[in-house]
Amino acid sequence: MEYVTLNNGIKMPKLGYGVYQTPVEDTEKCVLDAIEVGYRSIDTAQAYGNEEGVGSALQKCGIPREEFFITTKIWITNAGYEKAKASIAESLKKLKTDYIDLLLIHQPFGDYYGTYKAMEEAYKEGKVRAIGISNFGPDRYLDMEHFSEIKPAVNQVETHVFQQQKTAKEYMQKYGCQIESWGPFAEGKNEYFNNPTLKAIGEKYGKTAAQVALRFLLQSDVVVIPKSVKKDRMKQNFDVFDFILSEEDMKEIEALDGGESLFFSHYDPSTVEWFMSIL
Repeated sequence: MEYVTLNNGIKMPKLGYGVYQTPVEDTEKCVLDAIEVGYRSIDTAQAYGNEEGVGSALQKCGIPREEFFITTKIWITNAGYEKAKASIAESLKKLKTDYIDLLLIHQPFGDYYGTYKAMEEAYKEGKVRAIGISNFGPDRYLDMEHFSEIKPAVNQVETHVFQQQKTAKEYMQKYGCQIESWGPFAEGKNEYFNNPTLKAIGEKYGKTAAQVALRFLLQSDVVVIPKSVKKDRMKQNFDVFDFILSEEDMKEIEALDGGESLFFSHYDPSTVEWFMSIL
């Protein structure tokens, strides 16, 4: 496994297992499968509704807690100091653990400054090892970075070969914040797995387009958390450390960047209205 060292000295695996959209009833089994494959970093969130499944898997797997890196995220409905503080306690209970390795603000909406204050407090109390944000654009990231006491260690944003977040990454690197990808496969959009460039490069190494895409992100110093409920796919996604893309390969993939989201923009008023409507 390859690791990154966060701005507070904590080491984080560069490859983890995500449980977004994993059915609640399947989460425990899927996480146990992922652990058996070799994953030790697990990414969940309050909004996913499956923190308890992750916690149960951690409890049943027989591997010491300290060998895992567990991430969860505070949802918009828990924004603000008091609600966030209560939600952190609830997440710890559901995850069946005394501490969370990485705690993120899930979306840049609501009283996220109050949320971050509660996170800083949890960090000082040893309930959280690192704190950060998710879906914060460069402008909101810089605002948070400037006014926070404990600087965000991670910003988890949509990052894949078609949206490489070059500007965001530039500013995060400047201020010591690790970029982490959600949706490293863009949920298959843009004929992702049939992309001619990714397939052609993959043929050189005996790898799939998906494995090439993950390797590209890893070599670009992006942390990735691919999700699958199928064990064979989990294995494929984990099998990306035995080859290295050449400089030419990297440049070809860099050229695929469209610089725009394939999902939604947090700057789009209709997107913001949608987020407010689900509250």
